[in-house]
Amino acid sequence: MSLSSGDTIPDVTLTTMTKDGPAPVASREALGTGTVVLFAVPGAFTPSCSDQHLPEYVLRADELRAKGVDTIACIAVNDAFVLDAWGRSRETGDSVVMLADGNGDFAKAVGLELDATGLGLGVRSQRYAAVLQDGVVRDIWVEQVPSDVTVSSAGAVLKTL
Repeated sequence: MSLSSGDTIPDVTLTTMTKDGPAPVASREALGTGTVVLFAVPGAFTPSCSDQHLPEYVLRADELRAKGVDTIACIAVNDAFVLDAWGRSRETGDSVVMLADGNGDFAKAVGLELDATGLGLGVRSQRYAAVLQDGVVRDIWVEQVPSDVTVSSAGAVLKTL
């Protein structure tokens, strides 16, 4: 069963890059306080993720914050080194928290895995966006086609805030 409105996010260990290198962070610590917009991508540096999904959240971060969003977080089944390099290449700065779900534990715990083994990508996360309030899902939108960035876009989320 996949994550839905009213569910509490699972508490799994993710990884984030710090000035001292990769560091573990509990998902509830990273995503459990205030209003959080979480968006998941199938993979860093992939075309839709890199050209559309992440850049729009960076560009519209101030608009999201003006609507009361405390944290904007991106999660992907990649390691912290890849997410750090991707964030730097897309100039996320402090606008988006990059969370590595290297083993896919979060994707599995929320029931939103994507089997991309046929493409040589292994098991990844489906593309989605969610608005969380103190760790509880207020709204969630999952793309039906993994390469689409429609219901999970920053613009679509802004319309609901």
